[in-house]
Amino acid sequence: MNTPSHSAIDASQQRKWRAAKAALEYVGEQIILGVGTGSTVNVLIDLLAAAAARLQLRGVVSSSEASSARLRTHGISVLDLNAVDRLPLYIDGADEATRSRHLIKGGGAALTREKIVAAAAQRFICIVDDSKLVDTLGRFPLPVEVIPMARNYVAGRIEALGGRPVWRRGVVTDNGNHILDVHGLTIEDPCALESAIDQIAGVVTVGLFALRPADLLIVGTEQGTDRI
Repeated sequence: MNTPSHSAIDASQQRKWRAAKAALEYVGEQIILGVGTGSTVNVLIDLLAAAAARLQLRGVVSSSEASSARLRTHGISVLDLNAVDRLPLYIDGADEATRSRHLIKGGGAALTREKIVAAAAQRFICIVDDSKLVDTLGRFPLPVEVIPMARNYVAGRIEALGGRPVWRRGVVTDNGNHILDVHGLTIEDPCALESAIDQIAGVVTVGLFALRPADLLIVGTEQGTDRI
């Protein structure tokens, strides 16, 4: 099995750093910020910690227990969304993104909380490295969070839509649910597919962010960043 070289890993990390650093420019002082989940967001959290004295954030609403733990390690206050009146900005990553700012998310199994925080935020910035930018969504398996008792039923309904669902064994979401990863899709109409899967009984949410896409997509590249 081939493994990435250290130089390839370093280059990928640099692209993530560029995207996260660019997103930091949009974080105002003394605000409550929404923060997502994943490797690029981990870079953002570390940058937030380094800028804590300047930003003086009132707190952060996090989309996962993993991100909450990392924030607390840096001494950043984590708030419950129910305690927040206004969330001006949410920053998160993605597993795939298009230039229409439609996304696939959920590789880290935090898609439901990510979708809730994105919906609550006035502005949603997505940060990715350029390996995540695609013309058509679907190369990355589409995550669907399901109520455990409905897993087989939902899988059958998704097969009827043309996908090949695979249970992500051993994974339980922060909400106590299961994940189906749907392979074999070429998603030409992300909004229609998001609506269709969301309407299946037993689905908590689907990792398509198309009905509420990112407002700004920041792509880290070898040369710098591309803002879409």
